[in-house]
Amino acid sequence: MNKPELTSRHRDTVAEIFSHPTSHNIEWRHVISLLEHVGEVQDAHNGKLKVTLGPETEAFHRPHGKDVNIQMVVDLRRMLTNAGYSPDS
Repeated sequence: MNKPELTSRHRDTVAEIFSHPTSHNIEWRHVISLLEHVGEVQDAHNGKLKVTLGPETEAFHRPHGKDVNIQMVVDLRRMLTNAGYSPDS
């Protein structure tokens, strides 16, 4: 199966996720848009979002504010890398 082509907004979000030092203001709505584009996002019964991307499935809590936390960035980096997405691809 071919990977979906990323829009410029999605490429910007991937770059933010992989930036060093880690950005503290990556917007949740941009992350969800990216994940819905490249994977599958479902509401779980426990209020979390179940995200399947490539070979992995992860459950994420919605952040309290508009930005994702550092642990979510770490998890997103792993999932995106394993699915073949990085700032260089």
